[in-house]
Amino acid sequence: MAAADKDAATAGAQSVRRALAVLRVLATGQERGVRLTDVAAHTGLNRPTVHRILRVLVEESAVEQDLATRRYLIGGEVSLLGLARSARFPIRAIAEPHLRHLSESLGDTTFLTIRNGVDSVCIDRRPGSFSVKVLSIEIGARRPLGVGVSGLVLLASLQPEEAAEVVRRNARRLQALRIDPAELLERALRTRAQGYAYAPVGVVPGSRAVAVPVRMADGRTVAGLASATITERLPAERVPVVVAQMKEQAGQIAVQVAELARRRNGHRGNGHGEP
Repeated sequence: MAAADKDAATAGAQSVRRALAVLRVLATGQERGVRLTDVAAHTGLNRPTVHRILRVLVEESAVEQDLATRRYLIGGEVSLLGLARSARFPIRAIAEPHLRHLSESLGDTTFLTIRNGVDSVCIDRRPGSFSVKVLSIEIGARRPLGVGVSGLVLLASLQPEEAAEVVRRNARRLQALRIDPAELLERALRTRAQGYAYAPVGVVPGSRAVAVPVRMADGRTVAGLASATITERLPAERVPVVVAQMKEQAGQIAVQVAELARRRNGHRGNGHGEP
């Protein structure tokens, strides 16, 4: 390959990576949207570059701009593309009855969150039966891995070297959230040791949250299972009881995920799997 062709390929790859970095930041804004200055701050790109990328993405319907607030949001094209792999996360279907069971038995909102690269993404939520519901994050909420109790159990599941690398890559975003990277790694170590994450002060003022990992038999953590409620309903002495119930459901989810994987592998081995 000629030097000019290599340079063009490198520039093209860089443009794609930058566009994806911008989209990931916009995803954190959900329906609120994100300001151009915040996109620049979180990606480390300068404002002219971000504005140029956003302009192209708007032209391709991958991004929308709210004309009233001037904030940018994920566009319809990205949402439609995602529908092409609607079965990509079978764990959501597997976990749904367990989320519902916990929300009914505990009375509080439950959440299912998975890791996606250096982020955590909430893929399901079930409001509790208690009259006051803590809906701290929406389905689709994306945050730096380690932020929130679910993200913390996911970060804690990584080996220390990998966790440190994730936090390093998220350092700019964490600092924007006023989270000290070193302190976050320390919390991850404590969470790993105790087997769950507990936040006496939740995302919503006057709330508390707790999360447990959905851990496979081989030690892999495939999701975080969380519950959020008002402060009065989760005193420190109740945490072990709630954690025990959540771990029971997380264990059942893990067994069903393993069974699904076994069946799929069996079909492929018999020549009936996808090519």
